[in-house]
Amino acid sequence: MKPKYLYAALFVSASSWMASASVATPEAAQPDLEKTYADAARRIRETALRERGAWDKLEILCDDIGHRFSGSPQLEQAAAWAAKTLRADGHENVRLERVMVPKWVRGRESLEMVAPRSATMSLLGLGGSIGTPAEGITASVLVVKGKKELLAAGDKARGRIVLFNNAMPPYDPEKGSGYGTAVRFRHKGAALAAAQGAVACLVRSVTARSLRSPHTGAMSYDNVVSRIPAAAVTIEDAEMIARLAARGHNVRLTLKMQARDEGLVPSSNVLGELRGSSLPEEFVVIGGHLDSWDVGQGAHDDGAGCVMAMEALTVLRKLNLRPRRTIRVVLWVNEENGLAGGKQYAKEHAEEKHVAAIESDSGGFHPRGYSLECKDKARQDAAVRQLEAMTALLAPLGATRVVAGHSGADVSPLKDSGAVLMGLDVEGSKYFDYHHTHADTLDKVDPQELQECVAAMATVAYIIADMPEPLGR
Repeated sequence: MKPKYLYAALFVSASSWMASASVATPEAAQPDLEKTYADAARRIRETALRERGAWDKLEILCDDIGHRFSGSPQLEQAAAWAAKTLRADGHENVRLERVMVPKWVRGRESLEMVAPRSATMSLLGLGGSIGTPAEGITASVLVVKGKKELLAAGDKARGRIVLFNNAMPPYDPEKGSGYGTAVRFRHKGAALAAAQGAVACLVRSVTARSLRSPHTGAMSYDNVVSRIPAAAVTIEDAEMIARLAARGHNVRLTLKMQARDEGLVPSSNVLGELRGSSLPEEFVVIGGHLDSWDVGQGAHDDGAGCVMAMEALTVLRKLNLRPRRTIRVVLWVNEENGLAGGKQYAKEHAEEKHVAAIESDSGGFHPRGYSLECKDKARQDAAVRQLEAMTALLAPLGATRVVAGHSGADVSPLKDSGAVLMGLDVEGSKYFDYHHTHADTLDKVDPQELQECVAAMATVAYIIADMPEPLGR
């Protein structure tokens, strides 16, 4: 789920995307692109929907390798597999580019309610958290909904475990998930609680639906306050604690976490290309992030984004659709807890001409269209109009939606280069049911919807790479 700072893009609500959506396409622009690329779009769509190449790749990534957390052997195994697979599919300039990534180790963890009764609770430590002493931390709980209630409590937080019981709203087809309204306490809750004297921080899992599933994710500390352990609990347990506290019970918990930071270790972004026919030094990037959290298989987040980009390039190569510009697949590392891969790619390739960069990091669900942004607002407006013409060719997939103002985390470091940054927009009603949990596994991915995403990505990437003028010009 992510520009310039890891979570800034996550905090942009879908309603703000809609508010900045473009005006209707000038009639002169739309028919030209549709007419020129109609046959190519049809061939790409038919080929992508007839095959299961993305699913076959995802099956290996999920079942044979598993989770791919930064600093883990599985992430390095996944990078080697991806490079080998790109070469086997015939792509050019396949390589690994070194990136230093943080290695945070979860260790064993547990949460027990010791009063007013004994009960074991589910939890997941938040990425980047410190651990507890070996004997754990036992303390009473202060339940708050947000920062305002925490500050109003004054000294009541001192010596306690603060629980942020902040609910994520239900998914809305137009406004989206409301993720940004809930994730802020996962990210900054420990710093807020520590500033008030708390000894540990718990957050209600960032999801609107739960079957007692805790959701992990990254957090960060404010350097001016002490560091306290932080973990996520399930919706069900957060609500129970809140009910008990509201009825006057002194809820006491014992939290044990072995979490630790082991510094920076080497990893790699993975790159492969379909070289352009006449403008090979101009690039259209497509990709997703290869890393995942250390729970589940990272199937939707973001194995699906990786394999759809890999397969999109393969479909174009099979059809001998070689555009003017180079299409480059980039599989970034460390999106989840640092964005090191996206930052390193932008630094190493700063002198190259990036026309556009497309990221998929919302799961492998049915595609709806694209979001986009550009530092040059006039170019952004022109790109929106051109993209509307392109997505008209995706009408058989139902992927015609175009929204301005957002792209994705890994492509965000390229914004200052002037490139048009884009995000594949997919149907999102189920994504946060699985996000950052043990349940993000291959069985949650629909093979047909995944191939629809391949068709949507391959079509738009090909047109952008083949247009006589750069996107937005």
